Amino acid sequence: MESNVVLTMRGITMTFPGVKALDHVDLTLRKGEIMALMGENGAGKSTLIKCLTGINAFEAGEIHVEGIDGPVVNHSTLDAQKKGISTVYQEVNLCPNLSVAENLFIGREPKTKLGTIDWKTMVAKSEKIMDSLDIKIDVTQNLEEYSLALQQMISIARAVDMECKVLILDEPTSSLDDHEVEKLFTLMRQLKEKGVAIVFVTHFLEQVYAVCDRITVLRNGKLVGEYPIEELPRVRLVAAMMGKDFDDLAAVKTEQAKDFSKEPLFIDAKGLSHKGKIKPFDLQIHKGEVVGLTGLLGSGRSELARVIYGADKNQTGELKVAGKEVKINAPIDAMNLGMGLLPDDRKAEGIIGDLSVRENIILALQAKRGIFKLLPMSKQIEIADKYIELLQIKTANRETLIKQLSGGNQQKVILARWLATDPEFLILDEPTLGLDIEAVETVERILKTLASEGVAILLTTHELAFAQRIADQILLIKKGQLIYSGSKADCLDRFNQEKFITVQFSRV
Repeated sequence: MESNVVLTMRGITMTFPGVKALDHVDLTLRKGEIMALMGENGAGKSTLIKCLTGINAFEAGEIHVEGIDGPVVNHSTLDAQKKGISTVYQEVNLCPNLSVAENLFIGREPKTKLGTIDWKTMVAKSEKIMDSLDIKIDVTQNLEEYSLALQQMISIARAVDMECKVLILDEPTSSLDDHEVEKLFTLMRQLKEKGVAIVFVTHFLEQVYAVCDRITVLRNGKLVGEYPIEELPRVRLVAAMMGKDFDDLAAVKTEQAKDFSKEPLFIDAKGLSHKGKIKPFDLQIHKGEVVGLTGLLGSGRSELARVIYGADKNQTGELKVAGKEVKINAPIDAMNLGMGLLPDDRKAEGIIGDLSVRENIILALQAKRGIFKLLPMSKQIEIADKYIELLQIKTANRETLIKQLSGGNQQKVILARWLATDPEFLILDEPTLGLDIEAVETVERILKTLASEGVAILLTTHELAFAQRIADQILLIKKGQLIYSGSKADCLDRFNQEKFITVQFSRV
């Protein structure tokens, strides 16, 4: 192994049923560098990482790690960790029923002289780890008490604390707001100075150019190339990932504001609240209107959306749907009112991993029909094929288990599920989570089409730029309270006042 190289992967090949996921892929990682691993959904990024960390068994190729003679084959994530390779995956893989402290020290708990767990030391060390990331939480509380974004930060903290020489971050910023991303970048730069090599997987191009030294690009399971960051401008990076030129999507596209005052209201919420987490709020959404709801991590974006949908029951207030006051006691009530909810946590609340892509797509439609009115198989196939093509879902076929798809393609399947119900109102909680550039544009185009056909849309996102591109009205939530409502053209001043405006990441 050449000097300064900590990890090499050569000729890695792996096949899923009907799909060559990796085709003789090479990767080189050096000490003290941050390397971006880039590619569209299904390009092979996560599969390559799982081959390295023992989750997937690859069929050809070799892996070499600094300090170890001969090729390495990891048979589990623990095996990889013992060799100094720690990974934070796109989906949080911790134990929600255990405390934060227990999750941080699973398998390496400090012990007393009697061999029992030293809880006092474990809590103290956990608090020190959290303080180093400037995260103020009670480490004795169960992990499930905290938002998905905070769980992601805790997962990162665990990996960082394990004295790794290779740290792999697979879409770690998908659920983080800009303030949390900047904290993570500070930590990554500190680790880089200590000689830790970092693999950073992300779909956010501005983040790549803010923190990375080198870029490795995959496309359709093959290596496109490795490039120093200064030699691969954004347009060329997009072209390399997609195999064609593509417009830069970073700029906010301004459009003339639409007047919805004469359009009928579909959602009319007055004084809705939930268990002290969401303070009483009023919200009106007209047919064909897209409302963007944004705010910082833990602000209550997802909780507010769930109250409207009935996933969390409101304690006060009333809700009118299409002019009629309604009581939503369960999500099926919302579905029967023409509503759909795409949750932010697709792993826990979205996909059913052991069902096929087809079964996942028709799930909501079948639920509305009831168990005694089964959709004919021919209709299921017609619906599944329609949305696989429309959303460009990368799957071997419609009968592939959804758990075998990449995270971004799983997200597309959940979106397809709700599109198949022909909804009148869609709540989309972080709909672009884990999606590549082309998929984001596809989602934007579909949402604009739905709005033009009269569908009302509530979009929650931590990305102000995304909300501005497609929303007609922007809402700002802070500590569970709606504090601003206005046009996308007028929201920047208030966002600046609240220090919520998207930061421009800079290299340090």
